[in-house]
Amino acid sequence: MQKIGVIGAGAWGTALAVLAHRAGREVVIQAHEASTVDAINSRHENIDFLPEFPLDEGIRATTSLAEAVDADAVLLVAPAQFLRGVCEAMKPHWKPGVPAVICAKGIEQETGALMTEAVGAALGPDVPLAVLSGPSFAIEAALDLPTAVTLACADHNLGLRLSEALGNPRFRLYVADDVVGAQLGGSVKNVLAIGCGIVEGKEMGDNGRAALITRGLLEMSRLGEAMGGRPETFAGLSGLGDLVLTCNAMQSRNFSLGVALGQGQTLDEVLGARKSVAEGVFTAASVAALADRHGVEMPLCRAVDAVINHGANLDATIEKLLSRPVGDEFPAPEQGA
Repeated sequence: MQKIGVIGAGAWGTALAVLAHRAGREVVIQAHEASTVDAINSRHENIDFLPEFPLDEGIRATTSLAEAVDADAVLLVAPAQFLRGVCEAMKPHWKPGVPAVICAKGIEQETGALMTEAVGAALGPDVPLAVLSGPSFAIEAALDLPTAVTLACADHNLGLRLSEALGNPRFRLYVADDVVGAQLGGSVKNVLAIGCGIVEGKEMGDNGRAALITRGLLEMSRLGEAMGGRPETFAGLSGLGDLVLTCNAMQSRNFSLGVALGQGQTLDEVLGARKSVAEGVFTAASVAALADRHGVEMPLCRAVDAVINHGANLDATIEKLLSRPVGDEFPAPEQGA
């Protein structure tokens, strides 16, 4: 795995290109915007998405999907809602046996599909898939600050090879095989981070945020287990680890969006001022639909969906949550939450 292709030149895609190059790999990163490609190749900086971070001259950018997938492994870092379409465009150029590492966190809004389902349908069943997820702010990983993530792959040997190809002592990839759980942890945490941001914006205190994180983790775990994930996954890096990071820092796009909502801004105002995607906005609806499909009680995620996607009054929604009956902390599944 000497040559790594990266699809998507946002902050995380750029950071992953830096990490792969730091691990000694040849790296080609694909960007949708020609201006981003020019900035990376000529100025060695991703001005729009990872500004003021110098990129090594060995990292090469292109707008060509075909050029980027001519590699030994391909990291898929395009936004989740566009990933299926990007993969359909790449399919004619994909070489047999080349693994796709899904680094986008989200659930398709229209279909409710996990990213492995969307990518598998687009690229075909013969493409080996892995999922990279966990607590990882792009700029910190690029700056070589200690970062640990989950690399979930049904083929354990492939997972080990990918971990060796991409990792270093300060970017640690722990191999797992719970692909479903890793994806759900990385997706549901974005919805909960919006909720935690609202708590912060409303100045409802650290106690309230801790309660939301803890009860939200229970919601995440229940949905994950209902869909075939394992409980221990949600106590790991791609579950609790990612949840804690995303729910406590303004670096998080989803948390900062929630803060703005809690302070009285409208969703359109917040989104209109941003270049980057807050994936939790899309994923909230998908999580609510999956909860319905699997019969899982998820009041916190449903509340975020109601506010984001259905125009529910924020203060009334909060009061409704606080008025819910208090019962057993860990009720039997048939009792609900």
